[in-house]
Amino acid sequence: MTKAEREWVQRVAQLPCVVCGSEGGSEVHEPEQGLWFASIPLCPDCHRGPQGWHGTRLRWTLRRISELQAINKTIQQLNAA
Repeated sequence: MTKAEREWVQRVAQLPCVVCGSEGGSEVHEPEQGLWFASIPLCPDCHRGPQGWHGTRLRWTLRRISELQAINKTIQQLNAA
């Protein structure tokens, strides 16, 4: 990871979860290995929980949010900060 990527990921980790809005620090999900600038902030439940991205993705389905929409929302939040 480059210095610029580390700084980006640190900023992303400070955002609320883009799926449920949970605050308090997020885990950083990269949609494809090495795509750090496309990282998404997720709470543990929306990331690794049984209904999260690495589970059934039910939390994502119920909120009608795709991975691409989550990336877009992340960029919007970073630009607003």
